Amino acid sequence: MEITKRGLVLGATAAVLSTVAVTGAGIHLSQSQAFFSDSPKELIDEVWQIVDRNYVDGTFNQVDWKAVRQEYLSRNYANKQDAYKAVREMLEKLRDPYTRFMDPEEFKNMQVETSGELTGVGIQLALDEETKKLVVIAPIEGTPAAKAGVLAKDIITKIDGKSTQDMDVNDAVALIRGQAGTEVTLTIKRGGAEKVFKLKRERIEIHPVRHSVKQDIPGQKTGYIRLNQFSANAAAEMRAAIQDLEKQGVTGYVLDLRSNPGGLLYASVDIARMWIKDGGIVSTVDRQGVNSREKANNRQLTDKPLVVLVDGGSASASEILSGALQDNKRAVLVGTKTFGKGLVQSVRGLGDGSGLAVTIAKYFTPSGRDINHAGIAPDVVIELSDAQRQELSKNRDEIGTAKDPQYAKGIEVLQQQIARRNSGGGNSAASR
Repeated sequence: MEITKRGLVLGATAAVLSTVAVTGAGIHLSQSQAFFSDSPKELIDEVWQIVDRNYVDGTFNQVDWKAVRQEYLSRNYANKQDAYKAVREMLEKLRDPYTRFMDPEEFKNMQVETSGELTGVGIQLALDEETKKLVVIAPIEGTPAAKAGVLAKDIITKIDGKSTQDMDVNDAVALIRGQAGTEVTLTIKRGGAEKVFKLKRERIEIHPVRHSVKQDIPGQKTGYIRLNQFSANAAAEMRAAIQDLEKQGVTGYVLDLRSNPGGLLYASVDIARMWIKDGGIVSTVDRQGVNSREKANNRQLTDKPLVVLVDGGSASASEILSGALQDNKRAVLVGTKTFGKGLVQSVRGLGDGSGLAVTIAKYFTPSGRDINHAGIAPDVVIELSDAQRQELSKNRDEIGTAKDPQYAKGIEVLQQQIARRNSGGGNSAASR
């Protein structure tokens, strides 16, 4: 997401973003000038107008959008709740899981989440576009869900015993959220088995970056940085981490983006500029074909060898950052294919305190790759078995150690990069 004076812009994640204690990714927030009067029809028309002006597909996914306006304005609505229901029905006609309406409480929650302080169990939900099942994009490290062993790609089949079959993501979020200290029970399908997790909701203050000096390469200090999500304080914490590790004399870096569901778009751009001296970072194209590009600005903090760890839980802003690093041959990507979402949403506040997310553009990596659905393929592939994933989930302290197979491979690749640099072979990831 990106918060500006104009509002909020979402840039990328898996499927529908939930507000279950996690931020989205790639957002652009714009404040609507709408005034919600006593007539609920004004809200319906304002939503229609925003979609009509900004939706990425000028055909509205083959929907007669003008006829939709007439249909919904011809109805009578007794109250705001009726209007909210009608707006959701209207948006469903677009068959776009990213274009969605948020009532005032949902919109407030989303805004709170971008600040890095969350209330919930610490998961991000997505609606699988093909199966229509609720899928965990990733648990946030250190939260109740992560501690209990919830994993990326888990399918939530029940919430407090209630089936999620045909359940809207917003409805699922409403059931999972609640006051800190209360409990929620999630029934999860993983492979062919079902597991039950009883989770206590918490107020979660997220510090998205943690870093340490490693000595896994003989005679070398390496910097390990784990970035959990792109929240409002991510760029500042990343800058501090790099500066601290530079002072300690590290010779290379491992940047861990695994299970990072995304977050603020501007944070991914700012962080990319810390690693890349010059070159493109990301471009977006709207329905008029207007191309907006973000570039590096010669403010690179380090040019030392870099390995980036990614997996299927690396989504949205994580894909913007990893794609920029890969295309600029600044880093070697190690792990498994990322989630794959290349769409940008604009999130606008409406007059009554509700909000609207609208898909307004597609985003592309610097080389012009459209990674929507396809994801970003790592340079070095190393899969984890279910047993290895569960072991790391149960023993979080082993992440980023020799007991973590993807990290261990990353260190092996980094060692090769450092040796090549020391021998005068340069620091291009293309020379791997």
